[in-house]
Amino acid sequence: MTTRAIIKPRLVRRANTFEGIGHMTLAHIESRPSDSRQGEFDFFVQCETKNGSCRKVVSNLGRVVESVMVQKEELTKKDMWFPKHISDLDKCTHLMSNYEPDLDDEHPGSKDVEYVRRRKNIAGLAFKYKYGETLPSVEYTDEETRTWTHVFRNLKRLFPTHACQQFIDAFAQLEKAGIYREDQIPQLEEVSQFLKAKSGFQLRPVAGLLSARDFLASLAFRVFQATQYVRHRSVPMHTPEPDTLHELLGHVPMLADPSFAQFSQEIGLASLGVSDEDITKLSTLYWFTVEFGLCMQDGEVRACGAGLLSAYGELQYALSDKPEIREFDPTKVAVQEYQDKNYQPIYFVAESFEDAKQKLRSYALQMPRPCNVRYDPYTQSVQALEKVNDVRDAVLDLKNQLDTVTSALNKITIRA
Repeated sequence: MTTRAIIKPRLVRRANTFEGIGHMTLAHIESRPSDSRQGEFDFFVQCETKNGSCRKVVSNLGRVVESVMVQKEELTKKDMWFPKHISDLDKCTHLMSNYEPDLDDEHPGSKDVEYVRRRKNIAGLAFKYKYGETLPSVEYTDEETRTWTHVFRNLKRLFPTHACQQFIDAFAQLEKAGIYREDQIPQLEEVSQFLKAKSGFQLRPVAGLLSARDFLASLAFRVFQATQYVRHRSVPMHTPEPDTLHELLGHVPMLADPSFAQFSQEIGLASLGVSDEDITKLSTLYWFTVEFGLCMQDGEVRACGAGLLSAYGELQYALSDKPEIREFDPTKVAVQEYQDKNYQPIYFVAESFEDAKQKLRSYALQMPRPCNVRYDPYTQSVQALEKVNDVRDAVLDLKNQLDTVTSALNKITIRA
């Protein structure tokens, strides 16, 4: 169900209208200048209901807004849209409003008028961006750079003893290339070029926290949607939502590793066309691996999750004897509850990235979906394997690659 409402007061208070209504989930909020009322805005509110009834929410909204228009949508799994080409990610921009500083009174920057204005200006760059364009640059202020420097220095001293080797190696390469420096926040364009050369991943600007479905879909194309704004200066070591320090210091070095990049893409491909329930499970898997994952290296537990690698307090906590550490099992991880306000009480450790990939593939194959998909790196598109010819072409492509690898192996064997 989609409602169209003209709302004057603060949206965060009107969103409470949806609370307490059974089987109702608020999925997306979007504002646009009103066509009929100059100086006012129309709000498009998308919510989901299992029983199909929306009478109560319409009645409640009618008490606090000027008018409400309702449009019902019945979607089957076969009708479910997902991006087929990398350019379709222009449509995957649905933001979650949970942590926006002008909507969340608990956000550390909510009372800072200048910070809210700055965030909106930077977000505007992402809203304007379209596929194929050069990634927008941000001229960071001295204050924002000081925040970067503080976080950079405190984290770097922990990496040798807490981060996995793949992260350490990539971080060193970024420093050697002159991209990462403690006195300058890197621009997305140069970082994206670095990633392309290392693992085929690339960055794309995003205005804020994306919906889980849109974010995971981007990973299927080896695209990581990255914010460009900086957390509030009052809490340099914590941010309630992703910011550019989290993306650059936490995610980028790990995405430079081909094996970890493949694992991230596997989660993205598994998300295409599945139900909302399975999206929740996959986003939970993502949370406990790509964000807060641990891995074994040389008999020791090391951090590989970006949420840990970009927050030195939790990085130390996660590798202490305080939290509970469990073996990575997708069937259990996918239903594990988590919270984003404090440190996690439970973390999951994988034997290796390869082991995690194999377990994820087995888990994803059990998810019901309209059809299986495969990624074509030549056309940067996702192909739905719905017909015999689709599968035949995929097998032929795999056979050609296998022939090349077999020939190379035979030559190596002969020389040996």
